[in-house]
Amino acid sequence: MKREIILDTETTGLDPLSGHRIVEIGCVEVIGGVRTGAFFHVYLNPERDMPAEAERVHGLSAAFLKDKPVFAEKVDEFLEFIADSPLVIHNAGFDMRFINAELERLGFKALPMDRAIDTVLIARRKFPGSPASLDALCKRFEIDLSARTKHGALLDAELLSDVYLELLGGKQATLILEAESTSSMQTTISDNGVKEVRTARVFAISDEELAAHEDMLAKLKNPLWKTETSS
Repeated sequence: MKREIILDTETTGLDPLSGHRIVEIGCVEVIGGVRTGAFFHVYLNPERDMPAEAERVHGLSAAFLKDKPVFAEKVDEFLEFIADSPLVIHNAGFDMRFINAELERLGFKALPMDRAIDTVLIARRKFPGSPASLDALCKRFEIDLSARTKHGALLDAELLSDVYLELLGGKQATLILEAESTSSMQTTISDNGVKEVRTARVFAISDEELAAHEDMLAKLKNPLWKTETSS
């Protein structure tokens, strides 16, 4: 089944070319449309100040981040986690610019833009003229937003994984696709989001059961199926 990485970042500002940096990365692994529980999450020291307007968005202060690792210390772990999987990102251009700026600063090759799946574009195609923010889509699909008092990369990646599944048709569509792809297997999704695959059972009727059934029918008086009806 297809492996995808739902990814989100928080930053010090809007433009990496103006010296702004990533301060948080959250990644969630999804296989076959279902979160596996595997994730990558890190707070990063941006090696610069934190503008007040950015702190109001995500709540991450310079004081909180000063003892966190810098991107160079986590880049190998990050690249190992995402591997060569497609990256599902809300407003992908923003996050990809920042990630590639950090990678290129360290001499790494930039990630190609065609590797990113932009859920904003999917939402705008599916619901033209409607708001396409993560909050708006969560409300549309009745996804619980109670934990989202501020932006946070890992929480937003988890919410986006639910939104992405709904944009693709929802959980029922996922179950139908699974059923079509497994002829002798039954696939369900448990309450904790873990896929459970079971071999379909065959219930054969024994000769003893058939005989008992015939014996029971013989004891019935004037069964309806033997009564002739008049027109």
